This record gives sequence, C-alpha cells and structure tokens, in this order.
Amino acid sequence: MVNPGYRHFKGEDWVDPTPPPSSLPSVDEIGLTSAPLKSASYFIGSVCQEYNEDFMLCKNESRDPQHCLQEGRKVTRCAISAVQKIESKCLDEFRGHWQCLDAKNQELGKCREQEKAFNGCLFKAFGWNKVIPDAPANKPQIHERTPLTQ
Repeated sequence: MVNPGYRHFKGEDWVDPTPPPSSLPSVDEIGLTSAPLKSASYFIGSVCQEYNEDFMLCKNESRDPQHCLQEGRKVTRCAISAVQKIESKCLDEFRGHWQCLDAKNQELGKCREQEKAFNGCLFKAFGWNKVIPDAPANKPQIHERTPLTQ
C-alpha cells in the first residue's frame, strides 16, 4: 500500500513496533466495519455508558494519550461484549440492518424496517431500548415515527 506524502513509511502499512507497557491489560479490536458499528452504536453507547463517561472524564484530565489507555481498553472490552450479546441473540436482525445501511450509504432513514426488527429483537432478548440522546421528551423517537409518505 502506498502512503503518499509519508516517505518514512516506505510504501507499506506502518505498525508501531513498540509493544504497549506490560502494566496495560491486552485487549482485542472490535473487528467491525462502519455499517455494523453504526447499527449497534446506540446500544453499545447505552450498555457501555459508564465506561464511556469514565474515559471522557479521563481525557479531560490530561492531553497525554497514554494517560487514559486503561479506560479506553475498558470501553473496547465493553463494546466487544455488547456486540457478542447482540450476535448471540439477534444475529439475523443485526445483519439485516447493517447490510441495509451498507447498501444505502449508511442513511438510517432508508433502513427503518430493518431497524425496527433489530430494535424489537434486542428489546425482546435483553430489554434494551433505543433512546436517542437529547431527543425531545414530548415527541416520539425518530425511529418510532410513522413515515410521512409511503
């Protein structure tokens, strides 16, 4: 792979050879592309809210990237766990929704039917509800509204 403008990469992908400090626990990558991450994002955010908030508070304490590596690893582990739960009970609905997003330029509004099936499965399996942060309290969530046109 050629990386234009980065002569020190010598045309291949660059991987930092320095291992992380042994004081940091190892963690895998989530292993999802953008469409599945977008599909599961509200649920990951809800399930992992406590870890996300700790991470953001840590980031506000220091601009040193190493300062919050442990908190970041906790967020990643939580997200991996949430995705594994989703895939264990709602794999077909999850796949249907993210494949629709992938095919429709990741526009949520074009995949409401698949989203409804996915959300319903997660509610039935885990009691998880999709709630959009800062949405008006006196109006239905956008994914629960009746379409204006057919």
